[in-house]
Amino acid sequence: MNSQQPFKWQHFQADFILLCVRWYLRYPLSYRNLEEMMRERGLQVAHTTIYRWVIAYSPELNQRCRKHLGSTNDSWRVDETYIKVKGEWKYLYRTIDSNGNTIDFLLTENRDAPAVTTFFLKAFGHSDTRKIRVINTDKDKAYPKAIKDLKESGILPDSVEHRAVKYLNNIIEQDHRYIKRRVIASQHFREFDSASRTISGYETMNMIRKGQISNVERDDILGQIKFVHSIFGIAV
Repeated sequence: MNSQQPFKWQHFQADFILLCVRWYLRYPLSYRNLEEMMRERGLQVAHTTIYRWVIAYSPELNQRCRKHLGSTNDSWRVDETYIKVKGEWKYLYRTIDSNGNTIDFLLTENRDAPAVTTFFLKAFGHSDTRKIRVINTDKDKAYPKAIKDLKESGILPDSVEHRAVKYLNNIIEQDHRYIKRRVIASQHFREFDSASRTISGYETMNMIRKGQISNVERDDILGQIKFVHSIFGIAV
């Protein structure tokens, strides 16, 4: 994809493509649902075409949103949830702060200490580790091992407290529900890469929905639409 001209060579107009992508990622719709909805508007677009748009533009949406996200606080909640890909369970690691703001996420093949380490390294790339006060997890043994290794390597400050107390993570378990509803509506995934790309779009639209974009409020639907258009260089 040309980052300067992300819609170059597309048959449909950019605002129509973003409408389909945005609706699919935000609401519990299938690709065929969207195909029918667009047909009601007099627009003929195949559900397979919408699928290709979602796969192509979801990671781009996430990347372009990142620099506009507001700050998160120093108390992290970390947990993993199950996502079915090609009939097999995979693991979506997620972290939010104590106010419910999403920090980062990662879909992995395995549920173990190396997967946790990889996830933390990705999350630290979007955060200043010196500002983390506490990391709350459940009692999965993979977490203390990964955190210990990250501290020993100097990546995570020794001052960061790790608390393995399940009830403290109720907030992130509730937050999983938005993503799970979208996955169920999509009837799960057939390929790991397409799952990872699509989930990046789910998570990004969830961050926008939760009001994490600077100067765009949680309930400002029109403002959120304008924001998505603006980061892709489209006038509203």
